[in-house]
Amino acid sequence: MRVIVIGCGLAGVTTAYYLRSLGAEVTVLDRAAAPARETSYANGSMLTPSLTDPWNAPGVLGVLLRSVGREGASLLLRPSALPSLLGWGLRFLASSSRSAFESAYLNNVRLALYSQTAMRDLLQTHSLEFEYAPDGTIKVFADQDAFEQGRRIAHWLKQAQVGHREMDRDALLAFEPALVPAGERLVGGIHYPGDEVGNARLFCEALKAVAEETGVVFRFSEQILDVNRRGRRIEGLVTPRETLTADAYVLAAGAYSWPLGKLFGLRVPVRPVKGYSLTVPVGDDAVGDDVLLPRYAVVDETLHAAVVPLGNGKLRVAGTAEFAGFDLNLTPKRLANLKGLLGQLYPQIPAEETTVDGWCGLRPVTPDGVPLLGPTNRDNLYLNTGHGALGWTQACGSGRAVAQMVMDQATDEDMSAFAPARFR
Repeated sequence: MRVIVIGCGLAGVTTAYYLRSLGAEVTVLDRAAAPARETSYANGSMLTPSLTDPWNAPGVLGVLLRSVGREGASLLLRPSALPSLLGWGLRFLASSSRSAFESAYLNNVRLALYSQTAMRDLLQTHSLEFEYAPDGTIKVFADQDAFEQGRRIAHWLKQAQVGHREMDRDALLAFEPALVPAGERLVGGIHYPGDEVGNARLFCEALKAVAEETGVVFRFSEQILDVNRRGRRIEGLVTPRETLTADAYVLAAGAYSWPLGKLFGLRVPVRPVKGYSLTVPVGDDAVGDDVLLPRYAVVDETLHAAVVPLGNGKLRVAGTAEFAGFDLNLTPKRLANLKGLLGQLYPQIPAEETTVDGWCGLRPVTPDGVPLLGPTNRDNLYLNTGHGALGWTQACGSGRAVAQMVMDQATDEDMSAFAPARFR
């Protein structure tokens, strides 16, 4: 079977790898010049079954309305994005009931845990270098009420096989000494040992190299201009160079799956939600050899952002969610929020005096907060998109499952909750 995968971020490269492992002839198209040059480029770097809650939690409408005009809001709605959100937004709000939210949450946990299994299988087969650290993450809390709520969630997740360890302030500071300078503002923390850290861009580059060695063809800097269709069947992709044909097609283009879907005659219910990150050098030359640096990824539950140690003397500071359409401008105040988080958690790290790399990317979000995996109402078109902030957490599991569907094989896990047909 010949398959074309559209997109070479986490979703696209994993799908291509697994398709080839099942015997398909695979070509990957991407408009960028290399793998993972868009949303997978500088994301939060965490693979977190503990953080799979959708953004449309109960009460989200009030949160969004209060966010308008507030650059410090963790979830921000810009009025310019409203026209593109009208129909999608009604579904988003309809999915914010307690029962719908919890169902989506658990489905995301299930896919995250399956994806971890797929990742570990992959790493046993191939030696991939991507700053991988399976040491877990820590949620920290600045007030007792938030800590109690965090503990309730942790106990709820335990039923879904997500383990945790609760720590009061003293235990937290002993576990992660780099938090001692900020210890007075913290009341406790929760360690999730099953979470992991890794550089998503490096992973995509490494897996692309492996896939290429096995015969996958990658075509970069190539856009899709049009799609040839006959009835419900896709017959070819028109690019500036030629028309490409295949037996099946996988749309794995993140938030751009929405506009690209229109070329296929398909309404893809994803919308872009902008997230920001900073990459901060913390080697001896940047901060001095006497500065206590973090060992674990830390999520500040109050500020809704994370600080993640990466290899080669770097920290990744990531967070915030902004409904702003396809705007990729770096807003200085939003970046300043992340610098502020770093300063509050680690005042010993002089972020204001250090050169940092700011970045933003567009997360593909579905109305119910659960990805779109599998066949569409086009006979030979499949989706692997809509993961929101969980693209890295769910990448390997999603890629393996979609590849199995394309090859008409039974999936390892029940994937019915992720079927695109739920939005027809």
